[in-house]
Amino acid sequence: MINNNKCRPWIIAGAQAVFFILLLTFSCQAAPPSALPPASAPAVAIPVLTLPQAVDMALKGNDQLLAGQQEVAAKETAIGIARSNLLPHIKVKERYMRTNNPTYGFMAKLNQQRFTGQDFALPSLNSPDPINDFQTSIGLTMPIFAPRAYLGLNMSKIASQAAGRDLQRRKETVAMRVVTRYLQAKTARAYIKVARQGVKDAEEHLRLARARYKNNLGLYSDILRATTAVKNMEQIEITANKNYKVACRALGLLLGLRRPVAVARADFPVPLRSMVRCQASAAHRQDVKAMELRYKNARQNLRLARAAMLPVLGVSSSYQMNDHNEPLGSEGHSWMLGAGLKWDLFDGRRRSYEESKAMHQVQAAAKYLTGLKKAVAFQVFRAYETVNETEKNVGLAEEALKSALEGQRLVNLRYENSLSPMVDLLDSQSSLDQSRAHLVARQNERQLAILNLSYESGMILKDLHAHSESTGEKR
Repeated sequence: MINNNKCRPWIIAGAQAVFFILLLTFSCQAAPPSALPPASAPAVAIPVLTLPQAVDMALKGNDQLLAGQQEVAAKETAIGIARSNLLPHIKVKERYMRTNNPTYGFMAKLNQQRFTGQDFALPSLNSPDPINDFQTSIGLTMPIFAPRAYLGLNMSKIASQAAGRDLQRRKETVAMRVVTRYLQAKTARAYIKVARQGVKDAEEHLRLARARYKNNLGLYSDILRATTAVKNMEQIEITANKNYKVACRALGLLLGLRRPVAVARADFPVPLRSMVRCQASAAHRQDVKAMELRYKNARQNLRLARAAMLPVLGVSSSYQMNDHNEPLGSEGHSWMLGAGLKWDLFDGRRRSYEESKAMHQVQAAAKYLTGLKKAVAFQVFRAYETVNETEKNVGLAEEALKSALEGQRLVNLRYENSLSPMVDLLDSQSSLDQSRAHLVARQNERQLAILNLSYESGMILKDLHAHSESTGEKR
């Protein structure tokens, strides 16, 4: 007699299989051609860049630097605008007028050189006929003594130089950001190697647990714990691969690209300088030079405020043609030369207040410059101490890794000889994985600290051999 309870699981499993086959068949028939997955596109090779190559590419393609170059170009254009105030101004003017106004009619005939004795008759003077007047004039004006214009030109040049220095510092900042992203990508790739090694070690522990269980020397719970450790390490490996891809994509974005870039395996050595040399170099950092130029411009602005109390002298000339029939006609010709002097003697003490305002701005700029120099000195000191810290941490991390390796080896032997439980083996493996990861992180921190010291000292582009033209030194 057939037992229904024993047959029921087989019947349920068979029904589920038939239902799955029918569902799969219906899905294939109902799916339109457009719903089919597209053929996989061929993989595009990711370029591999060294650190200097990545920095050079960022200096040429970073969007913020390209915008900064346009800002510097705008400052250079302002020099031409300021210089135009010292050059001659020529204006051409064409004017048409029709009137029966006695005064304007009398003046128009005189300018057209058509005035006769009959025009002195009282009816003609009081009630003239409407008259047309086409007036063509060419005028020239030029300043001879304009102290504010001279000072404005000088201030525009200084502002352009300061913008160039700011752009250079921005290049150094972008280079440092590239360094950070580059080292993050290298660290992420090193974490992948650590994770893979952890997976191999966990799989070896699982093999030992199965062998011991097969020979009746171990527990089945050891297999379960080892399996859990393998799955956990596989998850860590997946996360490490994701982090590496994201880091490469972020590096490409910083370089002005829409695709990821890979980092080279070889390290790029950067010289470690003494504290004295770093402080001396930081005193000539680009942002310090830019602030010095702005302090200089603040002093020029004080002179500009005082120059408002001086007179302004200029000359002018014009040539005029008048005709009553057509534009650009020349029935009458005339010219004029002149010179003028303008001197504001009293303006409600406005210039005095502007001078006081400019003086306060000079003092503020001086304080900003002093504060920046102090901050730069502190930043170099902090960066140098960070380098010393990371050097010691790398040595300690290497010693910790050696201890973790030896500890894991000993626990592994004890587990094989049934002297230690699986918990001790997994703990030693976890400690080893952490020691490997810590060593990678400490090595990355050391290289980053050395490059950060170079950045704070203002020598990062030189140390990375980056090609960068100093826009602020053109003048």
